[in-house]
Amino acid sequence: MTSTLATAFGFNSALPLIGHFGWRSLGPWARGQFSQPFLRLGRRSLGRLVLGLGLGMLLLGLGGCGRLTPTVPRQIVLKQTWEIESGDRVAGQLVTGSLGDISIRLEGAKLRAPFTGQVELAAKGFNCIYFSTPEVPAYLFRYCGVSHPPLGPIEAGDVMGRGRYIHFATLRRQPDGSWAMVEPSDRVLERSLNRPPPRLPF
Repeated sequence: MTSTLATAFGFNSALPLIGHFGWRSLGPWARGQFSQPFLRLGRRSLGRLVLGLGLGMLLLGLGGCGRLTPTVPRQIVLKQTWEIESGDRVAGQLVTGSLGDISIRLEGAKLRAPFTGQVELAAKGFNCIYFSTPEVPAYLFRYCGVSHPPLGPIEAGDVMGRGRYIHFATLRRQPDGSWAMVEPSDRVLERSLNRPPPRLPF
């Protein structure tokens, strides 16, 4: 062990002294050996090195804080209100769907983005997300029962999550800015359940 350390730090010539006097007696000498590279740098270079290390640690810390920024679920005003809604409990049992939803058993299939758009967490409901797209600007699509959804921008056909049962609802924006449930679109639901056709190579 002693030989390995001595070779690594470049003081093989000190091995006889170490064996005779021990490590403690050579403390000042060892400190001098370690300080020589820093002395060669000069005060200005050493200052730059310390400053660079400090800035690097600061940037790493800021990056970590950015990743910890919480996601704010989207809240909407819904025209219709039901006595029992998704996320409520009845006799201690969780309600996963509500009036106006279409329930689909996925059986291992993946839920996909019907268009290029945006995925947001819903403030209410059992594992609910909202999907919006510029292609259908006046509509908002709600999917409940979705596990591990990728939040943010998403491309058409990309996976939005999984779930044993998915509850789907279509909402339309009203003139006052609120939302109302309307008849679900079978076209949007089909695109959410089917793999998109392959793109042509041109």
